[in-house]
Amino acid sequence: MSKDTLKQLTEVIESRKGSDPSDSYVSSLFSRGEDKILEKIGEEATETILASKSGDREKIVYETADLWFHTMVMLAHHGLSSEDVLSELARRFGVSGIDEKASRK
Repeated sequence: MSKDTLKQLTEVIESRKGSDPSDSYVSSLFSRGEDKILEKIGEEATETILASKSGDREKIVYETADLWFHTMVMLAHHGLSSEDVLSELARRFGVSGIDEKASRK
């Protein structure tokens, strides 16, 4: 997924915030609230783990896409986007994981 694809997906998700829940899956998630969005992330995370354990590369990609998508819906719920996450990853780039984790304390 390119950065442009993430940006386009973010725009679509944002545009669905106020749409009729019967017309859009994303709108239905927003209308059901944060708990439903988080429930979907939990389900997709579990499915991603199971796909990884199976070793089926196609399933791993498919389930990871679902996980990323639902995480993007959660970000939009909080007024955030994939760009916010990419900026944080860029900030961490080149920093030891051990050092980065220690800086959070």
